[in-house]
Amino acid sequence: MRIPAAGLAVLLCAGSAAGQTVSMSGSLGSSKALLVIDGKPATVAVGSTAQGVRLISTGPQESVVEVGGKRVTLQIGAAQVNLGGGAISGNGGRGSRIVLSAGLGGHFMTQGTINGGAVQFMVDTGATVIAMGEADAARIGLKYRDGQRSIVSTANGNVAVYRVMLSSVRIGDVQMENIEAAVMPASMPHVLLGNSFLSRFEMTRKNDVMTLERRF
Repeated sequence: MRIPAAGLAVLLCAGSAAGQTVSMSGSLGSSKALLVIDGKPATVAVGSTAQGVRLISTGPQESVVEVGGKRVTLQIGAAQVNLGGGAISGNGGRGSRIVLSAGLGGHFMTQGTINGGAVQFMVDTGATVIAMGEADAARIGLKYRDGQRSIVSTANGNVAVYRVMLSSVRIGDVQMENIEAAVMPASMPHVLLGNSFLSRFEMTRKNDVMTLERRF
């Protein structure tokens, strides 16, 4: 099965007495957004309110929400935001849940980082490891030519690749270390988020929402 991806949660601390958290996981056109409120996904229409969170507007890359009279712009893949003011550092990457929403075409896309360098991932359960093109590898400073040369089978035949170990892969507040990857000679529009990362999570899908729960 091959399931790619759209959007990643950007947590924001709502500053309420209960420590409410809100995240944007994706947009469903220009009228609805997938928000994750206190860990539970909710599809919210523009102008509607869910658990005290009002959606003011939404687009493919950002949404404006209002909580407790304050408006905040959430950008997919951005740093965590504290409504009391300024970005927060989160929990050092030890988060346990990633919630994604399917974009147009049913693909699951999300922004993240590899070894601290920003990339755009596409979930691909058919890929054995994380796979990227040489251009992305060079852009984030990955010394892939020091990796092991290997031959892999693709839809276009056998291809020579570099097998490397990634120090860190981060999506939102979830970071995993020592992830195997392959650097492909061909140009690729996205980094394929394959099973060397996905196998560390319990994956569930309900309609257009995919949830990854950290196993360890």
